[in-house]
Amino acid sequence: MILANITTPLLGLVDTAVMGHMDSSAMLAGASIGTLILTQIYWVCGFLRMSATGLSAQAKGDKTASHILSAKALWQTSAISLLLALGILLLQVPILDAGQFLADSAQDVAQYTSSYFYVRVWGAPAAMLNLVLIGWLVGQQKTKHVLWIQVVGNLQNVGLDMLFVYVLDMGVAGVALASVLAEYTMMTLGFWVAFKHTQGIKPAWSWFNSAARKILFKLNSNILLRNLALQLCLAFLTLQGARMGETAAAVNAILMQFFVLVALGLDGIAQAVEALIGEAKGANDKEQVVKNTQRGLFWSSCFAIGYALLFWLAGDHIIALLTDLHPLRLAAGEYLPLMVWLPLLAHWCFLFDGVFVGLTRSKEMRNTMIISAFAVYFPVWWLASGAGNKALWYALLAFLFARGVTLGYSFLRLIRRDDHVF
Repeated sequence: MILANITTPLLGLVDTAVMGHMDSSAMLAGASIGTLILTQIYWVCGFLRMSATGLSAQAKGDKTASHILSAKALWQTSAISLLLALGILLLQVPILDAGQFLADSAQDVAQYTSSYFYVRVWGAPAAMLNLVLIGWLVGQQKTKHVLWIQVVGNLQNVGLDMLFVYVLDMGVAGVALASVLAEYTMMTLGFWVAFKHTQGIKPAWSWFNSAARKILFKLNSNILLRNLALQLCLAFLTLQGARMGETAAAVNAILMQFFVLVALGLDGIAQAVEALIGEAKGANDKEQVVKNTQRGLFWSSCFAIGYALLFWLAGDHIIALLTDLHPLRLAAGEYLPLMVWLPLLAHWCFLFDGVFVGLTRSKEMRNTMIISAFAVYFPVWWLASGAGNKALWYALLAFLFARGVTLGYSFLRLIRRDDHVF
C-alpha cells in the first residue's frame, strides 16, 4: 500500500516537471491553480474512499456474508460517486469562475488555468470512481492490485505527457489530457478486479432504501465536514500564495509536491491500518484494534524519519527535478528546513486518521479536524503573517501536529472506556 500510494503523486510530479521545463513559470502557476480547483473537490470527496474502505474492511471481517456485504459497499459508494461527478460536470463553469476569482491571478496565468481545467474536468467521473475503487480494494486487502493499477496509470501518464507536449505541442491542455486518460485507465482496471472479486453480485434495491441512505449519509456527512475543514486550510495556502505573486504561487506548487509525497506515502501505512482495524471491528476484536494501532505507529514513525532524511540530504535535487528555472530553485530552497520537519510532525495525524476510518468513527474525525483548523491553523498564520509566504507553511505544520495530538487523545479515551469500543 505504501508503494501504491507513493506512485499516486507521480501524476502531479510528472505534470509539474513537464510544465516546470516550459518557457514560462506562468504555465506552471496557471496549471497548478487549475489542478488545485479540481483536486480540492476530489479531496473533499475523499469521504468516498474512506467510507468505502471502512465498510469494505468490516464486510471482510464479517465471515457470515462477506461477499454480499462487500458488493453492497462497492455499489452503494459507486452510486454516490457518479452523482457527485455529474454535479461537477454540470457546474464546471461556475466552479472555474469561483476558483479564478479566489486566485485573483494575472491574465496570462488565468488563461493557462482555463486551458488546463476545461480538459481535466472531463476526468471527474473516473477520478470519483477511483476514490471508491481504491478504498474498496484496500478494505479487501487487495493492495497488490492497487499497486499495479497505479503503476500502469502513471506509466501511461508519463508516456502521454511526452507525446502530447513534446511531439504534438499541445501545451498545458496536453498535460491535462494525459492525466484524464490515465484516470480512465485506472478506473477500468479497478472495476475489472472488483467485479471478479465480488463474483458478479448485482446490486439490490434494498441497498439504496431510506434506512441504508440514512446510515450512509451520517457516515459520509461527518467525513465531508472533516474534509471541508482540511481543504479550506490547503486551499487557503495555495490561493493566499497566489495573491502574493507568480513566484510565490509557483514555489508553493513545488512545495506541495513534497507535502503530497509525504501525505500519500505515510497514508499507505494508515490505509493498511484502516483495512486491518476495519476487519478487526467486523470480527468484534478490540484487542486486535489496539495491536494494529501500535504497529502502525511504529512503522509510521520509521518512515517519517526516512522522509526527513531524504528531504535533508536530497531536497535541492528534488527541486531541481521539478524545475530548471533558477529563481524558482533559489526561492523554493529556502523552505527545505520546513520540509524536513513536515513528516516528523505530520505522520501522527495520518496514522490515526486510518484508525478512525477503519472503525468508521466519523464524528471524532470531524471534531478534531475542525478544532485543529480554527483553533490552530488560522491563528498561527495570523500571528506569523509578517513572515509572508512562510507563515502559511508554519501554520500548516502546526495544524498537522495538532490533528495528530487531538486524534491520539480521542483514541486513548475510546479504548479506556468500560463499554464496547465499537
